[in-house]
Amino acid sequence: MVFMTNSQAWDYAIGMIKVDGLEPTEDFKKYIEKEKRGEVTMEDAKLFLDKKYKIKEPADA
Repeated sequence: MVFMTNSQAWDYAIGMIKVDGLEPTEDFKKYIEKEKRGEVTMEDAKLFLDKKYKIKEPADA
């Protein structure tokens, strides 16, 4: 069984995104670096993404 470090896993994930011709935003890249250093958790990253990209429901829905 092959194990990856947290940093290797992020590098792999970014590489997979780039294969599709996409690039993470600079804000997200900074957040990834914080997660690699252990300054934030994956749950923090999920909350960051949810807050940034969640579709807002209209007030009258």
